[in-house]
Amino acid sequence: MSSLLIIGGSDAGTSAALRAREVDANAQITVVLADRFPNYSVCGLPFYESGEVPDWHWLAHRTAEEISGEGISLLLDHKAQSINAKRHEVTVVDTGGQARQLGYDRLVLATGALPVRPHIPGIDLPGVFLLRSMQDSFAVHEYLDTHIPRSAVIVGGGYIGMEMADAFVQRGLAVTVVEHGVSVLKTVDESLGRLVSAELQHHGVEVITDVAIERLVQADKQLYVMGSQEFSTAADLVLVAVGVQPQTGVAQSAGIALGEHHAIRVSRAMETNVPDIFAAGDCVETWHRLLQAPTYLPLGTTAHKQGRIAGENAVGGHREFAGALGTQVVKVFDLVVGRTGLRDGEARDAGFDPLTVESTVWDHKVYYPGAHEIRIRITGDGKTGRLLGAQMVGHYHGEIAKRIDIFATALFHGMRVDDLNDFDLSYTPPVSSPWDPVQMSAQAWVKQCQ
Repeated sequence: MSSLLIIGGSDAGTSAALRAREVDANAQITVVLADRFPNYSVCGLPFYESGEVPDWHWLAHRTAEEISGEGISLLLDHKAQSINAKRHEVTVVDTGGQARQLGYDRLVLATGALPVRPHIPGIDLPGVFLLRSMQDSFAVHEYLDTHIPRSAVIVGGGYIGMEMADAFVQRGLAVTVVEHGVSVLKTVDESLGRLVSAELQHHGVEVITDVAIERLVQADKQLYVMGSQEFSTAADLVLVAVGVQPQTGVAQSAGIALGEHHAIRVSRAMETNVPDIFAAGDCVETWHRLLQAPTYLPLGTTAHKQGRIAGENAVGGHREFAGALGTQVVKVFDLVVGRTGLRDGEARDAGFDPLTVESTVWDHKVYYPGAHEIRIRITGDGKTGRLLGAQMVGHYHGEIAKRIDIFATALFHGMRVDDLNDFDLSYTPPVSSPWDPVQMSAQAWVKQCQ
């Protein structure tokens, strides 16, 4: 009977364990977790903080009992400390500091990512938080309940920052978002980022851009946030959300090579350079389907897919990761923002000849009540007509997520922009038009390209 040891039990780790069990009913599978929350949705944490998800238990994709019911052993509250690849052993330590060695035939690393902790004086002050784990969310939630803060500053205008601005407003806080760049949501172009800023301001959020936070100071039970351009403001709570970085310490102890952005280098079969060790999820680099090269894309959807492949291959399978496109979507109050593929500058850096065209279209027939405008930016190759990427901003009810998925599907199959017009898409006046907004934006791109 072969033994499979998995370090990390979030999206990638649990997916690996469940897929390995499907492929090999007899494998001995153990998942080691540094905490006691297997397979919880990190992406759902802002909605727990807002109160939209009132019980944190609901964030579990699968409960510990459900995972154990599949014949998978869970070792909770044990942190992997080091790997002895020659002996096929992992040293783990429990919360009391007691160490033990676990043997394996095959090992899957799914250690995930950590929030970037910038070198800001005062970041360790009470009332200053990062948000990445269940424990982080409990700390924020308790502070909201016990201290009843009236104001919050969010450092960082990325996805977590946007969702937490929404969450804090729903909790009745006055919110300020401070972004180092020229606009919030740097994963989309500035023109779309400005629409998001307008939506934040519409809901009472103050948006500050082009400011780098330099220090945090506590005085008179208040936190003072100070930055470049003489920026200064006071708040009862500060959330720092400036990105994540792969957690690779235990991998490096085994001599595992790192690649893009210091993430674990893996083959498309999710193999590391060390025999019998696989890796998946936010700790690894990701094969980009358009670039045909590795990059770093820490996304839950990608982690699930990579974990499934790592788990299958660890028990004798032969699957390869098809590649990611960076398809992402986020809800900010009444807006939804989506993107997939490459933006103009990214495409140019990759050697393409990009043309980006922006269109404004209605999400359904305007004569039917409730129509909203969608802003769509398509990037295609001006020489070949190949679709390279798309970005969208529209109302929550405008099916933005599913429409960005149409672009993602076309990108996955290497289609041209004009090919979108051949798609047989559904239509009824309350939800679309005879030409879907995706197709109307494609027609605008083709017209501009001619």
